[in-house]
Amino acid sequence: MTDNASAPSPPPASAPGAPQAAPAASDRLSIDDFMKIELRVARVVAAERVPKSNRLLKLQVDVGSEQRTLVAGIAEAYEPDALVGKTVVIVFNLKPAKLMGIESNGMVLAASPEGGKPEVVTFANPPAPGTRVR
Repeated sequence: MTDNASAPSPPPASAPGAPQAAPAASDRLSIDDFMKIELRVARVVAAERVPKSNRLLKLQVDVGSEQRTLVAGIAEAYEPDALVGKTVVIVFNLKPAKLMGIESNGMVLAASPEGGKPEVVTFANPPAPGTRVR
């Protein structure tokens, strides 16, 4: 008989850094559905805090062919001045939405680890604003 008491136990599924379960087949997008989402490179040209909000920043971004206003829930992680000049990834073809009375014309992509602050998706060698991300 072997003693299993000394064998290491696997980490719990909710441990930080644990791999996420794969989505059910019915939750997965087809490549055709994914290609409908236009991810674009954008350069932040101005940023400011949204009054009466601890989480929201109002961003003015250059997407190559135009400038857009976006509202992003990243104020807990970024000071507005730190974002100006950064190149980020946005969802370009998202329907406009009003947040705190400001029309947001897109969404900044950010990763938010469980219990952590959001971190925007950026580039080491940024492509030109408006470049499509695939």
